[in-house]
Amino acid sequence: MTGMTTIEHLSDLVEVQPESTVSRTVLKEDGTRVVLFGFAAGQVLTEHTAAMPVLLTVLEGELRITADGRTDTLVPGGVIHLDTRVPHAVEAVTDAILAR
Repeated sequence: MTGMTTIEHLSDLVEVQPESTVSRTVLKEDGTRVVLFGFAAGQVLTEHTAAMPVLLTVLEGELRITADGRTDTLVPGGVIHLDTRVPHAVEAVTDAILAR
């Protein structure tokens, strides 16, 4: 067992599919989970909550994140933190890959 896990090139681990949203869990360790989402432009992940705090970061493209009474645009290099059970929704402005 090791205390460090490395994943290189996250965006290569999920593909954007036409007219759909796909997801893939790429890491699941004690207290941590990394899920990648590939969004085709115009796709929406309707309002939902998470059972743990989450960090949302865009690896490719542009997304609109709606939570806590506001909407922010997220582009590569940006991060949004959401507390446990904060209702949020995601809309793909362009084809995009999101890590959560």
